[in-house]
Amino acid sequence: MDYILENLEELRLGSTIAEDILVNTKTPIIRKDTKILREHIQVLRAFNINKVPIAIDNMFNRSDEELMRLNDEKANKAIREESSPEIKANFVQLYNDAVSNYHKEFLAWESGMKVDVTKLRNIIMPLVQKASADRQSLFYLNNYSTKDKYIAHHSIAVGILCGAIAKKLNYSKGEIIQIATAGLMADTGMAKVDPKIRDKKSHLTEADFSEIKKHTIYSFQMIKDSPLLKPEMKLAIFQHHERLNGSGYPKGEKMDNVSIYSQIIAVADVFHAMTSERIYRAKSSPFKVLEMIKEEEFGKYNIQVVNALISLVGAVPISTRVLLSNGEIGEVVFLHRDAPFRPMIRLTETGEIIDITVKRAIYIEALV
Repeated sequence: MDYILENLEELRLGSTIAEDILVNTKTPIIRKDTKILREHIQVLRAFNINKVPIAIDNMFNRSDEELMRLNDEKANKAIREESSPEIKANFVQLYNDAVSNYHKEFLAWESGMKVDVTKLRNIIMPLVQKASADRQSLFYLNNYSTKDKYIAHHSIAVGILCGAIAKKLNYSKGEIIQIATAGLMADTGMAKVDPKIRDKKSHLTEADFSEIKKHTIYSFQMIKDSPLLKPEMKLAIFQHHERLNGSGYPKGEKMDNVSIYSQIIAVADVFHAMTSERIYRAKSSPFKVLEMIKEEEFGKYNIQVVNALISLVGAVPISTRVLLSNGEIGEVVFLHRDAPFRPMIRLTETGEIIDITVKRAIYIEALV
């Protein structure tokens, strides 16, 4: 491909990169044939790259360039609108109302009342729709959770995450509604677990955990007669603690015997549980948890579901400010395709660019 080296400051949106651009990275920071967007210019500037190989044929294709410019401006406008304080405030208020409404239902189940699937669906779907329009809200779900009313917080968050994962996997609108509702309802059976065990402030004994594990059975019993939930979603609720390698419960099912829908709930469930503060355990970094789910727990979860979650909450936008586990603050300048939760980061204090795929002891603690 014929190309010229063009000055970064003169680079036009929509121009085509003629060669892979490599810095001290395992993979190109920008690949050959990429159409230049504003985020690419930010990356090039972060790496102090002043000359860029641009395909000659593309330089005069003004219609392509104009289209890319308009698309880029539209995307940036959407990002600005999505992350506005007003939209975030609306989401948090809606979330808090949902937690309160779920908690009221939970207290009713403890007293023997039946589960109202329609009411629960109406609680979760506005949040699923909001999260669909504003992906950034997913980054902060674990921050909203508190030790008080934890089951309500957890159930709402799992429902939201299930809906987002289902959409990422291109499920139909009807399936997204069903999966989000099933995720919300997965822990309804906790209402039938002895509160002395359920709310215990110390580590659970083996006997305590045996009782806790019955909640999947209780959940299924509470919703099995509802005509509003499909049979495969009822099975997903029953199986959401099963694991592909047979290490889960209640039956220790393996591989194809474990529903894909139950895997969606399982991944959402474990991610939110491990990133939230509990009575007996501090919360972990979402990025560290994602890495654990993908690598240390490999073989337990469906990899497509895991990758969908990673793309939703692990791939932070370039220019995002982050707090690292060593206490330093930096800015994301490059995302690795295979490990977006371990990007390259420019440190605020020194300007040094570090690659945390190489410096494995460091990970992103939180977004700033």
